[in-house]
Amino acid sequence: MSDFHKERTLVIIKPDGVQRSLVGEIIGRFERVGLKMVAMKLIVPEAGKIEEHYTLDPEWKRKVGEKAIESYVKKGQTPPTSDPLVIGDTVVDALKKYMTSGPALVMAWQGAHAVELIRKLVGGTEPRSSDVGTIRGDFVLDSYSQADADGRAIRNLIHASGSVEEAKQELVHWFSEKELIDYRLVQESILYDVNIDGILE
Repeated sequence: MSDFHKERTLVIIKPDGVQRSLVGEIIGRFERVGLKMVAMKLIVPEAGKIEEHYTLDPEWKRKVGEKAIESYVKKGQTPPTSDPLVIGDTVVDALKKYMTSGPALVMAWQGAHAVELIRKLVGGTEPRSSDVGTIRGDFVLDSYSQADADGRAIRNLIHASGSVEEAKQELVHWFSEKELIDYRLVQESILYDVNIDGILE
């Protein structure tokens, strides 16, 4: 068996997800698709840890600022500034306030295509436009316009790594190597073994 099934990704159930008692529902969706949890901790994140998380990619602030400016222009609105870094700083400040408001559940998940599958199950960043059947599409009504009007971060329940490379950086940020547990689930024989052996033994 090859190692493709050992891909790992980071998931954080944000404070709104914990407060709305959606932890079991969210974990259940990941387990049902065949993914395996390899680490989990309930914490109240510190503001510095959140800022570091969102700036692991040094270009993240600029990218999020540019996307926000594009969104304003597309809607025929004037952005608050033309400097994407200023907008990026505003977004990070709002995220720090949101993510430190209460307990959050930080998890590492493992399995074939873990990053891609979890992003698909979670849905788009904006719950309002997320597909029915996704976690955000099924359980949240928030929108960019509502969050902007309130001057806050969008409440979308979950953070999930956007790429395999991003996942590697984020996992190291949140977990030590000894916190990530290697173990085998019985179901992995059904999911990954070339021949389904031993069922009738």
